[in-house]
Amino acid sequence: MTPSTRPTALARAAGIGALAGLAGVAAMTAGEKVEQAVTHRPDSYVPARALLTLLGRHPSDAERPLVWNHAMHWATGATLGAVRGVWAVVGLRGPEATVAATVVRLAFDQTVENATGVGAPPQTWPVRERVVDYTHKAVYALVTGLVAERLIRPELQSRRGRVSH
Repeated sequence: MTPSTRPTALARAAGIGALAGLAGVAAMTAGEKVEQAVTHRPDSYVPARALLTLLGRHPSDAERPLVWNHAMHWATGATLGAVRGVWAVVGLRGPEATVAATVVRLAFDQTVENATGVGAPPQTWPVRERVVDYTHKAVYALVTGLVAERLIRPELQSRRGRVSH
């Protein structure tokens, strides 16, 4: 791989990763629907309210903007999937990458939701809510990683810097 082809490989991996992220969102959404059928937990519209707030609107807690909810879920999934695709091509793969991607997904959602003032920090939630949310984000990260790693070879994995000094 030459330095001039590296940006192309990174862009390609990001694109494939975005598609992998969409697969991850599909799996996460399906899992949420199954979980909700069992637990009777209602849909959350916090993602939609966060997106609308970022766009300059200020929705009330009573609003249930379904289309905006989907827009936020799918856009976030594709965006973070692109990151996961770049990780795959540079050799950040496997279970450790999946755990890291789960944390990144949780951190991204919480940053946006709390920065906009429409969400509360997870440590203030009931334990059951945290377990449910963390599990769904782990499903997203697992499926996104499996798809990305299946479709993207680690062709940009470096052999430099194998020690910390």
